[in-house]
Parts: sequence; C-alpha cells; structure tokens
Amino acid sequence: MTPGARRVRDAAARLFYERGIHAVGVDLIAAEAGVTKKTLYDRFGAKDRIVVEYLADRDERWRAFLDDRLEAAPAEPAARILAVFDASRDWAGEHGGRGCSMINAHAEITDPAHPAYPVMVGQKAWMLGLFTRLAREIDPGRGEERGRTLMLLHEGALVTHGMGVFPDTLEHARRQAETLLAGWTGAR
Repeated sequence: MTPGARRVRDAAARLFYERGIHAVGVDLIAAEAGVTKKTLYDRFGAKDRIVVEYLADRDERWRAFLDDRLEAAPAEPAARILAVFDASRDWAGEHGGRGCSMINAHAEITDPAHPAYPVMVGQKAWMLGLFTRLAREIDPGRGEERGRTLMLLHEGALVTHGMGVFPDTLEHARRQAETLLAGWTGAR
C-alpha cells in the first residue's frame, strides 16, 4: 500500500469509526488524508473499497492483538476464554469507546452483496469459532452450545459498551463468563 493510500485508509478509519460510514464522504476523507480525490479514486476506485480496507485492517489488528493476549494467557481453556473478554476490554480502552467497528458497520451496511459484508460477517464467524474451540476443550459434547453462549455474552457486551447503556459492560460480561465457566468446569 502506498503512503497516500495508507493515509486515506487511516483517515477513513478514524472518520468512519467516529461519525459512521454513511456520514463520511470522499471529499472529507481526501481532505483529512491530505490527498486529492483523484488520488483517492486511483488507489481505491470507490468509497466501498475504502470501507472494505478499513474493516479488513481493523479485523487484522484485532486478531493480532487477541492472539498476543491468548499466547500470554495460561494454557487452561477457561483462562483463555477470560483472556478474550480481557482483550476486548483493553482494546476498547485503547481504540475507542464506540463499540465494535464490525457491529457499527453492519448497522449501516445490511446488503449481503456489499463488498464489506463478508468482512463483517467473517469476523464474527471467526469469533464464534474461537469461542467454540475453547469451549470444546472444557466440554467436548456441548462445545458448540457453550461457544454460542460465550459469543452472545461477548457481543452483547460490545453492543452495550458502544451504546453506553451502563458502565463497565465489558468487565461485567467477563465476570458473568467467569461464573459460567466455574459452573461448566465444576460440573465435569
């Protein structure tokens, strides 16, 4: 990616996250990135491509962030599950309090034919897969069900955090996950 394209993507990422995708036009992105609209279109072709690049970059950075946290966590599956909740809390603290960029984007982009749609849905499918794999290590027979429960708890926390429904939603979700995990591991 050229330096100009990177500036466009980074400016768009900040603007999309702060203001929403539909509220931000290419004129503003170009101005914030310090490039001409021609440069923007030469590098990306259309705003939809910038949206895809923004979401794909955010997903890639989240996965790397989470991988680091999972590698540092104790090897026990319950500890690794809680590390996901801790990572989400820390990510939100470092990268903005408007909630999950994938969920926010999905609120604006609901057409499965949109080129960004597979990025949003793919990220959530990946998270479900992660929770399911970790839950299977605790309870192989109920791993899918347990993974879905953890996913709902996690995603609900992200939504309520982004909306500011009540304080410390991500920490509250972590405590609830800890309670569930104690019951699941104690029942074995």
